Amino acid sequence: MKKWLSLLVALMLALAIPAGCLAEDAQTGAQVRIGALQGPTAMGMVKMMRDDADTYAFTLAGSADVLTPSLIQGDLDIAAVPANLASVLYNNTSGQVRVLAINTLGVLYIVERGDAIRSVADLRGKTLYTAGKGSTPEYALNYILRGNGLDPQKDLTIEFMSEHAECVAALLNDPTAVAMLPQPFATVAQAQAEGMRIALDLTEEWDALQADSDNPSAMITGVVVARADFIESNPEAVEAFLQDYETSIQFTLDEPAEAAALIGEYGIFEADVAEKALPYCNITYIAGEEMKGLLGGYLAELYAQDPASVGGTLPDEAFYYVG
Repeated sequence: MKKWLSLLVALMLALAIPAGCLAEDAQTGAQVRIGALQGPTAMGMVKMMRDDADTYAFTLAGSADVLTPSLIQGDLDIAAVPANLASVLYNNTSGQVRVLAINTLGVLYIVERGDAIRSVADLRGKTLYTAGKGSTPEYALNYILRGNGLDPQKDLTIEFMSEHAECVAALLNDPTAVAMLPQPFATVAQAQAEGMRIALDLTEEWDALQADSDNPSAMITGVVVARADFIESNPEAVEAFLQDYETSIQFTLDEPAEAAALIGEYGIFEADVAEKALPYCNITYIAGEEMKGLLGGYLAELYAQDPASVGGTLPDEAFYYVG
């Protein structure tokens, strides 16, 4: 809850800045300033951090509310942020932030010690520990529960904690506990106790519910956005960034051991944990029309639950940078 409140403060700051007043800062000949979170969204950038230090300056943060004011005020050009936050920022700044690409699909997992949970239906009657009340994890969980015939308010008890580390502690303290955790925290939990296992991959559960949809969406955790004025002033730099980013993400996927060493070196996460978690982090690169379709569908699912989760309205066509 504390992190969500901090995010709201950051968004209030966004609202306090008149539309069109984001700092104009043409970066021709200068480093492109990039913000990323210390988790899967930054793991895909490590090759750029190593090889392109003259081109890009990176700022790492533990939560999105640290990056948001810097992006809005023009101190960052590009930032990796939660998918729904990108929509909130677009709406609250009258289109001054645009989405460039999807960088992380679902990273949420149901973790338990034992083998009681084999399907979503098995969560009935359980107590589930999770963080992220009022944000994307809660909305995704509710969608999956309802899609499997469970009422989040009646059929199980959801205990919201202030941070993921508390959920890991609950798993360690109670052998019967069940938690919803993102990576790499799910991997951290597995390393803490014998018999701890990933029971359900919520990305797979989301995809199963979307299988018969005419326009299937995907569970999306993170996207990369840029200031609209930066895109307009530096189109070649934006295209170069996207090419470098796609290459860096592919490196992280193809060379997990080497990437994990860099992840540890740059303080994103411990190297040994990162290497074990990488196969489950769903790091990806999806841009253009495919990005528009998948992200649009995902935001529509969140909007159906709570319009405020995407900034009050679904973003229009201009939100999506398709090159």
